[in-house]
Amino acid sequence: MTNVDLVKQAYSNFATGNVPGVLDLFDPAIEWHECKGMPFVKGNGHYIGHEAVVTQVFMNLPVFFDGFNIAVNEIFGSDDKVVMVGYYQGTNKATGHAFKANATHVWTIKNSKLAHFLQAVDTATING
Repeated sequence: MTNVDLVKQAYSNFATGNVPGVLDLFDPAIEWHECKGMPFVKGNGHYIGHEAVVTQVFMNLPVFFDGFNIAVNEIFGSDDKVVMVGYYQGTNKATGHAFKANATHVWTIKNSKLAHFLQAVDTATING
């Protein structure tokens, strides 16, 4: 499986609610960088390991958003880096605002596992 295929599989698993399948693709010590503007982020948005990502990010998505999903426009990569370009959709529960926000993710792959995640997303649109 190529690095691009690995990331495509992660998004496919996430889209179908297969969180165990997503976590199987993560390095146990994955470094996760969530944008500070996401409504559930406290501190610097930097999390390490499966448990931190699940409890601080994945479990908060349905708390703060209705219908949250990631629409992938393209995934491409070179060497150990893979980039997803797409957008987030959903409704912010606190504001009732439906959003479609540009999102880009940069992944680093080590030993055939997703080891590092960097999010860049239009949080102003999400929080609007």
